[in-house]
Amino acid sequence: MADVTARIARSAAAVESPLTDLAGFDDWFAEYGEKICTTAERVPLAALDQWYETPVTGDLRHRTGKFFTVHGLRVHDPTGAVHWWDQPIIDQPEVGILGILVKEFDGVPHFLMQAKAEPGNPGGLQLSPTVQATRSNYTGVHKGRPVPYLDYFRDTSRHRVIADVRQSEQGAWFYRKRNRNMVVETTTEVEVLEGFRWFTLGQLYLLLSRDDIVNMDARTVMACLPARSRPDGALHRTTDVLSWITGARSLAGVSTQRIALSGLDEWEHTDMGYSHESGGFFDVIGVSVTANGREVGGWRQAMIEPHGTGVIAFLMRRINGVEHVLVHARTEPGYADVVELAPTVQCVPESYRWLPSAARPRHLDEVLAAGPDRIRFEAVLSEEGGRFFHARNRYLIVDSDVPEDPGHPDYRWLSMDQLTGLLRHSHYLNVQARSLVACLRGLETARSAR
Repeated sequence: MADVTARIARSAAAVESPLTDLAGFDDWFAEYGEKICTTAERVPLAALDQWYETPVTGDLRHRTGKFFTVHGLRVHDPTGAVHWWDQPIIDQPEVGILGILVKEFDGVPHFLMQAKAEPGNPGGLQLSPTVQATRSNYTGVHKGRPVPYLDYFRDTSRHRVIADVRQSEQGAWFYRKRNRNMVVETTTEVEVLEGFRWFTLGQLYLLLSRDDIVNMDARTVMACLPARSRPDGALHRTTDVLSWITGARSLAGVSTQRIALSGLDEWEHTDMGYSHESGGFFDVIGVSVTANGREVGGWRQAMIEPHGTGVIAFLMRRINGVEHVLVHARTEPGYADVVELAPTVQCVPESYRWLPSAARPRHLDEVLAAGPDRIRFEAVLSEEGGRFFHARNRYLIVDSDVPEDPGHPDYRWLSMDQLTGLLRHSHYLNVQARSLVACLRGLETARSAR
């Protein structure tokens, strides 16, 4: 693995490539965006052909029984600021593939990325992994064109697997959703199809610092890459960190119960979807999608539309000469293992207008008040555009002077090495933290490129 890590580091340091010139990236992106466009028009739930509201429960289900279901969830959190609540949630039990293909050119590993339009993307195209497909899609349930490059990830026997780990997605909106995050290297000839392009990792890091260019699925796969180790100096031993996470999972008292979507308390059901009676949090809506350049030219589906732009941030400081970030052992109702490590702050500030003051996240005010001299990274990035409509978050990395003992048992300082080690395994870092890990790794590339 040491040689792979060194080669990945070489790619992270390379911001120029004979295959892709970032100076011409915007022209390529714009030109391809004129050919590939996806539009989503709101429609009533009853107009979702191939979908139906089940008798008695009102759950939204595809007629094939595949893809996903939207049902109700009742959550009990006896130690939280809110003890009970109901909500809609997406149940998609199948495991999809998020895969990036790697090939070496002139001694530098390059990553094959796709310019992909999703119906929920706020600005059209974003860079996605080589393969980004649910099981229903890549097994042909949608009766569309085959997924390009899929065989590299379904049969890895002739290639080199660099990363392969199942990871969760948003635990507030997905019920126990997992995807297989893969990075596979090939030495065979690869035909580059229209809309695909080779990038060095360093180029991707530079693009990651721009709003809404690198999509969520690409960010989570990039986070799973091996990384060069840094000098030992972590504040906590890794065995103690693992024990802390296991203890948090064992003591968490959160329980969930599946209930009828039509029977949610404090939610209103109209022809156009489901909304919380406060007018906040998120809606479940129906959309009619028209797509050029996708496996299927059009379809209709349900989506989640959040209210407000979120704030997702790591506080960061140097301890024992080593950079650490403050992680939060966070409980969300959709997690398969109850607790995952989240960023220091992960919330939509607007939502706290309708919640008790005790629910306001620790450290949110510090992040919101941070001046430019303390902000190491900032970009507005979108979440997964296949299920979420215009879900955007302000991602930040902020210098902090929070003490080594953060004063709360759910928070702990971890080194980058420790995050990298945890990312070799499933369900330790949530999807928002994985996005920020990718951003953290890009800081060195961004400094060198200045």
